[in-house]
Amino acid sequence: MRKSQRVVWCAACFVALSMFGSGTMAAPSTMDETTHDAAAVIATDDHWLQAEVSGDTAYLAQLLLPSYRSVSPDGSVHPRAAILAHAAKNRGSDQARRQVEAWRKTHPSHPSVVIQGDTAVLSFQAGDAATPGVVRSSDIFVYVDGHWRALYSQHSAVPTK
Repeated sequence: MRKSQRVVWCAACFVALSMFGSGTMAAPSTMDETTHDAAAVIATDDHWLQAEVSGDTAYLAQLLLPSYRSVSPDGSVHPRAAILAHAAKNRGSDQARRQVEAWRKTHPSHPSVVIQGDTAVLSFQAGDAATPGVVRSSDIFVYVDGHWRALYSQHSAVPTK
């Protein structure tokens, strides 16, 4: 995956979930990720971002179900193994964190969570139609053994007006 494409993908997946566009990365969430509600889904998604940019592959390995897939705006599919490998490259460096922080400053978002049974869909649009690089995303989570687990992500580019 190209570096610029990955930055957009990573930021679009998780942008501003913990601080809603404040422009800084939050410390790992103290929110209980095990509750069966929208706040826990958002906290889990925020922790996901923290894990990706810091290289916390242990957290990602338990979060991403074995069949997890992510589809980028260009239509390319990225399996769980690719996400873990990319995150591992971020370990020991703050470069990814700085790139995501910069992107978040210009692409605020507001997540929306819908829960049906043990399935949650977290959706958001990162940025507004006048900002280049706007992405709409949805992450599908399932509640398994008292934890939200990621099953699928879909990201779509929005044409700039």
